[in-house]
Amino acid sequence: MLFASTAQGQEPDIIIEGEVPPGSETHFFVPFQVPDGIVEIEIRHDNLTPGNILDWGLDDPNGFRGWGGGNSEPAIVGVEAATPSYVPGPIPAGTWEVVVGKARIDELPALYRIEIFLRTEATLEDQPRTPYQDPGVLDDEARWYAGDFHVHSRQSGDADPTIEEALDYAKGVGLDFVMLSEHNTNSGLTLYGSVQPDYSDVLIIPGVEWTTYSGHANAIGATEWVDHKTGVRGTTVDDAIQDYRDQGAVFYPTHPTEPSWNLCLGCMWEYDVDPTTLGGSEVWTAQGWKDSVKYWEDLCSEGSHAVAIGGSDDHHAGEPGPPNTRPIGTPTTMVFAENLSVEAVLDGVKAGRTVVKVNGIDGPMLETELTGERVGDTVFADASTLSAVVTGGEGFSLLVFKNGEETSRIAIDSDPFTHQQEVTAPEEGEDRYRHQVSGTTPQTIGSYVWLRAAGEPPDGGSPDGGTEPSRSSGCNCRVTSPADQDTAVLLFFIGALGYFWRSRRRST
Repeated sequence: MLFASTAQGQEPDIIIEGEVPPGSETHFFVPFQVPDGIVEIEIRHDNLTPGNILDWGLDDPNGFRGWGGGNSEPAIVGVEAATPSYVPGPIPAGTWEVVVGKARIDELPALYRIEIFLRTEATLEDQPRTPYQDPGVLDDEARWYAGDFHVHSRQSGDADPTIEEALDYAKGVGLDFVMLSEHNTNSGLTLYGSVQPDYSDVLIIPGVEWTTYSGHANAIGATEWVDHKTGVRGTTVDDAIQDYRDQGAVFYPTHPTEPSWNLCLGCMWEYDVDPTTLGGSEVWTAQGWKDSVKYWEDLCSEGSHAVAIGGSDDHHAGEPGPPNTRPIGTPTTMVFAENLSVEAVLDGVKAGRTVVKVNGIDGPMLETELTGERVGDTVFADASTLSAVVTGGEGFSLLVFKNGEETSRIAIDSDPFTHQQEVTAPEEGEDRYRHQVSGTTPQTIGSYVWLRAAGEPPDGGSPDGGTEPSRSSGCNCRVTSPADQDTAVLLFFIGALGYFWRSRRRST
């Protein structure tokens, strides 16, 4: 370590040149000292071996201060402002660390250079940041809401739009909500308070894309940072999942079967975890839908109640990007929620009330009904009527799946189109049913609903921790008592007609 003059100016205060340490650990840490009185720190970093890829982040003596990943521009952290991906706040004296990820090491020796500037006067302008607060209810109607759970803004190191640009595009295509899934950072949370008031009809859902070299995953509703450096300093994937679940977030793999390559390091999900801890699975994104759907089915076969979720993984606010990328809203994930709020959307996801429209909001809509007493995503009835209503799907086919196997394929010859069949619960355990609208490829994918014999719910409560059966209407699997099955089917059909006409008005 070489120390330059501590005087301010263009010369760095600290210069560190070194060699990436050998070994299997995916990250290493470069410490440096910060004296009292510093109000801004700038880190300039260079990978001196072009055949390698390094990622970059920063910790202060108390923990996380940002993760820029592959950002090439300098990281600046100040008391009142920070560059994208980094968190502003007090600058404590003591030992700080530059965090370096060994994203890809192909050439040895692997060399790097770090320049550190310690300033007593800030160079960044103050930013309008406030502690994150739940924005509350934007729409109090119980209905299907359209959104995208996988969108990146400038707060992700590999994305370029502002939060406003992402929301503008989402609003333009008719979405009701967007989750900003920044890579391994919650740096954008303190910006939402100044942005959300200007978007009364597009809800920002907090969350993160937990990005590692062995898989990526989203955590819907997460607000607290969780370490992604598995295998380093005792960090494990199981601990990370539990940390997100403790926040009430829904944790699920994104693009789980997409091969890793230079533009998507670690994209494929390779962790061996308890499938019941995964609350969903991304069944559709830019790549590999067949394998992604199969991965989801395998999770369910192994005991998970994972819901179907789609995500565009947009990094450019709808502008053209690299090959095989998709703009915000393609796919669109529909969530039935009691209102448009973070809590209600999260509850809808946890209850399995999701439908993925592969080609966007104007694709066919699919609603599923299973009669009986519902708790979370599970219906308790010895015998039940399984129904589906499709709007906007004429000319496609309706597929019925039971326990991962296609059992029926019916031509959709009217709009709206209704199909129903009688099903019985297994004597032990559970069966699962879902519907899908398809042509040569899937158009709309519904989440599973689970059927058990009538009786007390497991552990006396719902799978998501509740204790009261859910009987709300309009969800992906609406529920009625067996005595009212015929009435329920009629009301369901009427509701679908209403949705159809509302959709027509919206489109015109």
